[in-house]
Amino acid sequence: MVDLNQTYWTERYSSNQTGWDIGEANQYLIDIIVESYSKDSKILIPGAGNAYEVEALYRLGYTNVYALDWAKEPLIALKKRIPELPDNQLLHESFFDHGGKYDVILEQTFFCAIDPKLRKDYVNKTYGLLNDNGVVTGLLFDFENLSGPPFGGSIWEYSRLFSQRFEKSLFHRSYDSIKPREGRECFFKVEKFRI
Repeated sequence: MVDLNQTYWTERYSSNQTGWDIGEANQYLIDIIVESYSKDSKILIPGAGNAYEVEALYRLGYTNVYALDWAKEPLIALKKRIPELPDNQLLHESFFDHGGKYDVILEQTFFCAIDPKLRKDYVNKTYGLLNDNGVVTGLLFDFENLSGPPFGGSIWEYSRLFSQRFEKSLFHRSYDSIKPREGRECFFKVEKFRI
């Protein structure tokens, strides 16, 4: 298995091997945020890559949105597209080393890029990064593939995994995926209640 470390992801961006990148914000993800969360929500997008969702949300007035990625190149590109985006909202570090508190963590191909052995760690980390009543929401791949990245999975698997930590969860087949991913994604939302 390939070591999915910082060097691996930096090389993928440097050589333009970014097949997961659709070249623009996923409108479904933007709609999720706009329909449910206020513009003062503190939002983290881990594994943001070229961070089109960060750009789209920022331009819609969500000025408290953060892009986190191990690869520096896409963060530099984002800063060129939005020079006014504060530097402290460009997080060049490992997700698992990151500290902070957020109202929303928006999932958009990061979960499927990490080694499946780290999925329980992902669940625990997202739980720890959320404020009380915070949510993790977005899209996950709904197909089996263990040779990734991307790594797939099933709604049943995800539901079981997240329910070990989160008090309330919703998982269903995505009704508005982009063409290449139709029938292969599920929407999810998990909530961290105040203890």
